[in-house]
Amino acid sequence: MSAQPDLLYSEEEQALRAAVRGLLADHCDAPGVIARTESDAPHDVALWKALAGGMGLAGLLVPEELDGQGATHREVAVVLEELGRAVAPVPYLTSAVVATEALLECGADDLLTELASATAIGALAVGLHTAPGAGFPTVRLEGGRLHGELTGIADAAVADVLLVPADDGGLYAVAASAATITARTALDLTRPVATVTLAGASGRRLGDAAPAVRRALRAAAGLLASEQLGVAEWALAETVRYLKERTQFNRPVGGFQALKHRLARLWLETVSLRAAARAAADALTTGEDTDVAVAVAQAYAAPVAVRAAEEALQLHGGIGMTWEHPVHLYLKRAKADAIAYGTAGAHREALAELVDLRAP
Repeated sequence: MSAQPDLLYSEEEQALRAAVRGLLADHCDAPGVIARTESDAPHDVALWKALAGGMGLAGLLVPEELDGQGATHREVAVVLEELGRAVAPVPYLTSAVVATEALLECGADDLLTELASATAIGALAVGLHTAPGAGFPTVRLEGGRLHGELTGIADAAVADVLLVPADDGGLYAVAASAATITARTALDLTRPVATVTLAGASGRRLGDAAPAVRRALRAAAGLLASEQLGVAEWALAETVRYLKERTQFNRPVGGFQALKHRLARLWLETVSLRAAARAAADALTTGEDTDVAVAVAQAYAAPVAVRAAEEALQLHGGIGMTWEHPVHLYLKRAKADAIAYGTAGAHREALAELVDLRAP
C-alpha cells in the first residue's frame, strides 16, 4: 500500500517561492503588464530570460545530464503559483512544461538541452483548449513536407521551435521561422494565441505524437491548477486588503458581516483548491493515481479561480472596473484558464469514467 502524499511545502519549495516572488516583484509590476497588453509585444522577453536563464527554471523538469535541474512537478507547481499570482506574460507553462514533457516522451535530448538552457522556446502546436486524451488536429505530410493549419496555439509568437503533430502519427520539430504565425485576438492578452500555417515546411520526426501529446497535456492540466491557485490567492488577498482600507459610514467595509461571509467562503474554496493543486503536482511527480488527481484538480480549479476574480472585481467597486486596476487581468486569465487543457465539465466526465461513477 502506497504512503499518503505529503502536500505541505518543503523548505526548498518555500525558498524557491521566495526567490521567484522577489524576482517578479522587481520585474513584473501590474502597470507594466497592462502596458504590454496594449502593445504589439505582450510577452516579457526580459523577464523570461531572467526566470529561464538566470534562475534556470526552464529546465526544472529536464534531467541534469541535459543541462536541466532534475527537479519535479512539485517545484514547477510552486513556480506556476507565483506566475499566476503576477499574471506574468511569459511562456513558462507552454515551453517549460508542455513542450518539455512532449520532448521527454520522445527522447529528444538536443531540443531538451536547448529548452532547459533557455536558448530556445518551444510550443506544442495543439490548441490550448485541448483536454488530455482528446483528439487533436494534425497537418498533412506530403513528400516529406508538412502542410496545413493549426489554430489556438498558445505562445506560438515567441516560439523558436514548434512541435507539430502530422497525419502519419508522428510529432515533428519545425523551426518557427518556417511557419506563418498569425496572431489572434485572445481574451487573456497575457497568454496570446495564434494560428500556425505550414506550406511545405520541413520537419524532423521526433517520435509518436499521441503519447507525447497526451503526456504533455496531462502535465499541463495538472499544473495549470497551481497557476489558477495563484490567481485565486491574489484575488482573495488583494480584496481583503482593499476592504480593510475602504471605509463607508466611518467603518471599514470589510467589517460588514455580509462581506465577511463572502470572503470566508472564498477562503475555504481557495484552501481546498490548494489541496487539489498540490495533490495533482505530487501525483505527477510520483506517477500514482495521476489521471484521477489531475481530473479532480481541474474539475475544481476553474470555478474557484473565476469566482475569486469575479468577487475581487465586484468588491473593489468602481475602481475595479477601471483599466488601470489590474483585477481585469486576473479575471481574463481565470476565464481563459477555465477552458485551457479541458473544461471543468470535461474533466468531471473523465473522472466519472476513471472511478466508474458514470451518469445513468
